[in-house]
Amino acid sequence: MTGAIVVLAVGAGPARADDGGEKLFTFRDSRITESSGLAVSPGHQGVYYTHNDSAAAAVFYAVGGDGRTRATFHVRGAQARDWEAMAATKDPETGRGVLWFADIGDNLDGAWPDISVYRVDEPETLRDATLSATRYRFKYADGGRNAEGVMINPRTGRLYVVSKEFAGSVYAAPKKLRADRVNVLRKVAGAPVMATDAAYAPDGSSYVIRTYFSATLYRPSGETISRVTMPELRQAESIAYTADGKSLLTGSEGAGSPVYRVPIPDRAREAATPSPAAAAPSEDPPGRAAETAADTASGGSGLTAKDVLIWLAAALGATGVITFIARKTR
Repeated sequence: MTGAIVVLAVGAGPARADDGGEKLFTFRDSRITESSGLAVSPGHQGVYYTHNDSAAAAVFYAVGGDGRTRATFHVRGAQARDWEAMAATKDPETGRGVLWFADIGDNLDGAWPDISVYRVDEPETLRDATLSATRYRFKYADGGRNAEGVMINPRTGRLYVVSKEFAGSVYAAPKKLRADRVNVLRKVAGAPVMATDAAYAPDGSSYVIRTYFSATLYRPSGETISRVTMPELRQAESIAYTADGKSLLTGSEGAGSPVYRVPIPDRAREAATPSPAAAAPSEDPPGRAAETAADTASGGSGLTAKDVLIWLAAALGATGVITFIARKTR
């Protein structure tokens, strides 16, 4: 969800052609004003799913490659307190598509007693409908926090939440989710500064974490593979892999926002060759703290010195705005 710091830090213009990304389409539906999650349909070729950010209904949209909405779906019984991300997988038993919607935003960094992720069977027909969902509630083992990334390892079926903080983390859900009680999320790896989304590769060989400035690829163990330059978007909020795993899709909030396709460099894809021994981040990766610090120093965090200066300036500006508002409302 957007905050004062975000507006000041990322108020850049539209994407530049020289950033390497190819515009795939632009959302044409006037109802899609804050596209915050993005996923490729597992069951319908050339179809993409998205949903709006906070203050919206529990609704998602199926969009074609021309940017036009093919169908609108309401999720029965679900809350949309602050939907920030989504993921799409296939059920290993049935082969049917499964969609996951993450109500995990928390701009007060721990105000909510728990967060929720909704599991919805992908509709077989693309026509407007109301769908049922299974709600899974979660809490963090180390206290509440804001988050905007969710991903599912397709090889293990395990769910991960990525927090949006200056010292972000990847949190693993239990291997088996329970709908009748709160599931505990445990930190298993570090994440870049202010992560806005995350996604797993279709073959489970890697995952990607998006920030406002770039994207970073990781092995399932949490080891950094490569940083990928992203198009300069007004407010970069979403990321997903293409169905073939060769490119990344990234989108932005705002009316008529674009979705770009960014090829993953060959060397990065080769470095992420699947290994049976690296199915998912372990519960306690050895030496992860030192590795995270090294990533940050080498740029694996997805930030450059210029980016850090922008964030510092934005933070100072946001402080001034907040002070002004506080004085005016006394």
